[in-house]
Amino acid sequence: MNIRENLEYLEKEYLSPYAAHSIDSKGRLRPEEQCDIRPVYQRDRDRILHSKSFRRLKDKTQVFLSPEGDHYRTRLTHTLEVSQNARTIAKALRMNEDLVEAIALGHDLGHTPFGHAGERALNAVCPYGFSHSDQSVRIVDLLEKGGQGLNLTYEVRDGIRNHQTKGMPETLEGKIVRFSDKIAYVHHDMDDAIRAGILKESDVPKDICEVIGFTTGERLDHFIHDIVSTSYGKDDIMMSEPVAQAMNKLRGFMFERVYQNKEAKSEESKAEMLVQTLYSYYRHHLELLSGDWINLIKNGEPEERIVCDYIAAMTDRFAISKYEEIYIPKSWQL
Repeated sequence: MNIRENLEYLEKEYLSPYAAHSIDSKGRLRPEEQCDIRPVYQRDRDRILHSKSFRRLKDKTQVFLSPEGDHYRTRLTHTLEVSQNARTIAKALRMNEDLVEAIALGHDLGHTPFGHAGERALNAVCPYGFSHSDQSVRIVDLLEKGGQGLNLTYEVRDGIRNHQTKGMPETLEGKIVRFSDKIAYVHHDMDDAIRAGILKESDVPKDICEVIGFTTGERLDHFIHDIVSTSYGKDDIMMSEPVAQAMNKLRGFMFERVYQNKEAKSEESKAEMLVQTLYSYYRHHLELLSGDWINLIKNGEPEERIVCDYIAAMTDRFAISKYEEIYIPKSWQL
């Protein structure tokens, strides 16, 4: 018995009967030889962590575009907070930590520059539409490694595709990430909004605070404890009804005061225009794309889809740089 097989055996002995055991995975898109050390979900986690798409998250907007300050969240720090929340819940419930970590680290790989503003912009102009969750799966299936993809397991891909409210993962680990994503962004977006002076802790309605806590830290702790206590020993991941209602009210409060706040979102129309302008430009200048993108078109991928992939992969900084390079006049020099 090699190390991987021993770890798979230990999973069967220790994990909850409702957990996704590595040995029972539905497999990969393309069969490949197993690692002798790492079970399949740990291997997927490593592939995501070492991918270019993951590294680019450090320069992609979470909520606030180009904030003045070093402590505002980026798409990368959001991803790490989702991963930590998910692992805490998974460990307490004896679920597969490797699977929740792989899903959490990969769930936002497909996010555009400028956050949801970029997502809306591409969805409006790309004839195939655009959803960051579907794009995340497209990245791991095809776009990474020069068109080879990462060849992840079915369970990781399912969790990534279904991490938003509209989806429902097949595994409990995927459901943990789905909850952890919401908990993370409500927690840290409020923290960032308070840092930016858009909110004060005292602005949160009292009826919400009386259920889940009066500070961001108290609320994060309460959400995690509630999911663990409500889901323990069950074949499902859930919140208690009072906490679920408080979460929905808190999300509604955040949409009203932060996500739709004119001050916080004052630059988003500019970001949408920039993204759509770049999309239009590269649709008519395919020759400027690098060889990997051109090869995907030669292999049958639609041009519009590949241009959308290229724009979506950009960081905020790179997108601004390209826009300036193309459209902003430079000083003339001899």
